[in-house]
Amino acid sequence: MIKEISEIRDEALQKIAQADDAQTLKEIKSNYLGRKGRLTQILKGVGSLSPEDKPIVGKLANEVKIAIDNVLKNAEKNILEKKDIITHGIDITLPGRRLSAGHVHPITRISREISRIFSRLGFQVEEGPEVELDFYNFEALNIPKEHPARDMQDTFYISDNIVLRTHTSPIQIRTMEKQKPPLKIIAPGKTYRCDSDVTHTPMFHQVEGLMVDKDITFGDLKGILTLFIHQMFYPEVKLRFRPSFFPFTEPSAEVDMACVMCKGKGCRVCSNTGWLEILGCGLVDPEVFKAVDYDPEEYTGFAFGMGIERIAMLKYGIDDLRLFYDNDIRFLSQF
Repeated sequence: MIKEISEIRDEALQKIAQADDAQTLKEIKSNYLGRKGRLTQILKGVGSLSPEDKPIVGKLANEVKIAIDNVLKNAEKNILEKKDIITHGIDITLPGRRLSAGHVHPITRISREISRIFSRLGFQVEEGPEVELDFYNFEALNIPKEHPARDMQDTFYISDNIVLRTHTSPIQIRTMEKQKPPLKIIAPGKTYRCDSDVTHTPMFHQVEGLMVDKDITFGDLKGILTLFIHQMFYPEVKLRFRPSFFPFTEPSAEVDMACVMCKGKGCRVCSNTGWLEILGCGLVDPEVFKAVDYDPEEYTGFAFGMGIERIAMLKYGIDDLRLFYDNDIRFLSQF
């Protein structure tokens, strides 16, 4: 009887492995485990065996019954899954669908490109807090309380002495507090102002730069910025430096480049002037050096600042700043 039980097990498992539909499995289950099934009949006859054989045969028969039943259940599950795949038209022989790979946002792309250019020129990248003290954001930059230049900033105030930074220039102050000249740094990051239209957003990105050493001149500033703009855009682009005013630089200038749309001929983008403003700059005001205990008689330096979104708009020919933040995949996928 033990030999017969083993043969029943092997035969049943072989037939289950060959079955390819639910009806066949149902017939196999009936033939071996049903009320009149072969294994069921053996279990019914265990009671007539001798006391020595009864536990051995009964245990083996029950183990085989459980094994066949488990294999049947797995086979039924596999057939149902296969039927569901066929019903829904899924071809499991096809290669899997790859997930769409993300890519770098255009603002991040331009920020990294700016950092790479200045890094090749020996500048170090510095970071600082976005929630800033009034001292670092204004006072140390020669913008004391009640100074009219504060009206230029449209500041988000958290309290009387805490603001969301309006530029990344505070990083320059923090760096000068920790380091003595010479130093060459750029400070890219998020900034905040109460403004919103096609060319302004409440949160935007800037890169501020600072170089301090002995005998730094405006010519050094012009050389660095000219080289940067030529590498960012194209070597033939024309530049001009216009006198301007910033509280923390003296003399100050704004830099214009020939319109990238019309190559300086005049168009709607440049208001038919042929020029587009790109950044502000100047020699560091001695009052700023005094705030960080630098001797303005010994050291000179220059500083500059630019909006990353503005560089991106000129680089890619984009006419609405808000496109960078709409999360429209049709726009972002172009980059």
